[in-house]
Amino acid sequence: MTAQATEPLGAGLAPRAEDGPPGGRHSSGGKGPARALLRLAGLPVVLVLVLVAVWAWVSTAELDSIEERLLDPAVLRAQLVRHLELVAVSTAVVIALALPLGVLATRPAARRLSPFIVGLANVAQTVPSFGVLVLIAVAFNEIGFWPSIVALVLYAFLPVLRNTVVGLAQVDDSVIESARGMGMSRLTVLRRIELPLATPVIVAGVRTAAVINVGTATIAALVNAGGLGQTIYQGLTLGRTSAQVVGAVLAGVLALLIDHLLHVAEDLLRPRGQ
Repeated sequence: MTAQATEPLGAGLAPRAEDGPPGGRHSSGGKGPARALLRLAGLPVVLVLVLVAVWAWVSTAELDSIEERLLDPAVLRAQLVRHLELVAVSTAVVIALALPLGVLATRPAARRLSPFIVGLANVAQTVPSFGVLVLIAVAFNEIGFWPSIVALVLYAFLPVLRNTVVGLAQVDDSVIESARGMGMSRLTVLRRIELPLATPVIVAGVRTAAVINVGTATIAALVNAGGLGQTIYQGLTLGRTSAQVVGAVLAGVLALLIDHLLHVAEDLLRPRGQ
């Protein structure tokens, strides 16, 4: 679904171009309300039109009994809910683990371990997603929801970890020293200065991880985890193009919508003046 750059973060922790200009709001400043509204609502409107077009195509097509069963609204709704569960749980676990680890990797006492920590996360993402799923299923000796969650977490761990490290590393040392000079403790500086300034870059990592999980979760259907991938693979195995198209379109729309919503959140969470 989404190709994620996997270059190891070595000693240089410079922000990447796709993380947006450091310290710059992407859009808002200088744009009129109409343009801002178009930017906010344009993609959702297009996605709704795509869904309406697919619905019109399916509702006017002559479906056989197998296609009617695969494309039953109740079945699609259940698979969409399961897909969202896979994405939400795995992304939440990634944030809960990668964010503290990223903060730890930027502290002076552990800074030398940063390349090693990021390198381990990079290895997990280098393995093909289906390979990770199979290895986890073998390791757990079972298939289904939770082994898939473990695989998704491993595969989406790197973007959040890397962006947390990059976001914190790009905070100007003079700002930190000024805060320390005002009597703030290290923890207070982290909470009130470093993390707010790094938030846009961190959210960009969460956004990448969530979109990766939407795409990778379609493969989880192969280990009996359900989701929209089930519609796609049943369409493939049974030779029903309509099911393949509907499953793929729903997964694509979901990925684009989540990416859009997190992009909006990224702008809203950007500190004033950046």
